Amino acid sequence: MYLDSAYIAKYYVNEPDASAVRKLIRRATYVCSSSWAVVEVTCVFHRHVRERSLSIEQGRELTDVFRHHVESNLWNLKPVTNGLLRKTATLVRGLHTDVPLRAGDAIHLSTALEEGETEIWTNDRRLLEAATHFGISGRSV
Repeated sequence: MYLDSAYIAKYYVNEPDASAVRKLIRRATYVCSSSWAVVEVTCVFHRHVRERSLSIEQGRELTDVFRHHVESNLWNLKPVTNGLLRKTATLVRGLHTDVPLRAGDAIHLSTALEEGETEIWTNDRRLLEAATHFGISGRSV
């Protein structure tokens, strides 16, 4: 099962749908994502500290737990290689101009394709919409 960074972050932070996402992850036999998620998830923790929904200490603790999970391969993060970036750029170049797509989302979709995934789990409506243009089903809890 391929998760975008927002769903990985919901494993750690109480956000809307977090409990449903945690249940989904616990039932999965295999979870993967892009190593790009390391930056994005850390930024989610930073945002929560900045918005004061987490204390500085809580943000540090979550970052440490997340780092441990990354190092123990809980998330099966796939590397962002130069080849993947070139493939991603080629895929984006072929999209119709009215498809809203951000760079991080394109990396997630390209990584999911490279891993042979047919679905991507996210709550990001733009990513859900763009997924169909990559031949991937966008899923949400």
